[in-house]
Amino acid sequence: MRLSAIELSRFGEELGAQLRAPAVIGLSGELGTGKTTLVQAICRGLRATARATSPTYALVHHYDAGDTAVYHVDCYRLRHPDEARDLGFDDMVREGAIILIEWPGRAGSWAPPLDRHFQLSYDDDPDRRVVEETVVV
Repeated sequence: MRLSAIELSRFGEELGAQLRAPAVIGLSGELGTGKTTLVQAICRGLRATARATSPTYALVHHYDAGDTAVYHVDCYRLRHPDEARDLGFDDMVREGAIILIEWPGRAGSWAPPLDRHFQLSYDDDPDRRVVEETVVV
């Protein structure tokens, strides 16, 4: 899909409205392609009680969406997959949460299995982004 910023937000909100816990969603792509923007829209669709912000420095943010816990994990700053060991993925999974992971590949085997994975990239049109759902095995 080639999406404008407004369409990307709409897509994320619709995805969020359809998500049911537990769920693990991976978001990959270069810096600036809209991963955090998509997470913010998914959280709006989930009716999270707080506005999602980038967890680049904290690595993990927690939001409540009704009876569902939502975790936004940004693995960009991990230098080695073993650093993901202490992010609490096991607890998030046991909690039955919705887990949104940016840069899931950087967490290696510490990341829980993804239910869905979206690859975001730049388009030839600078006002659009390409969003592709990749097959999760």
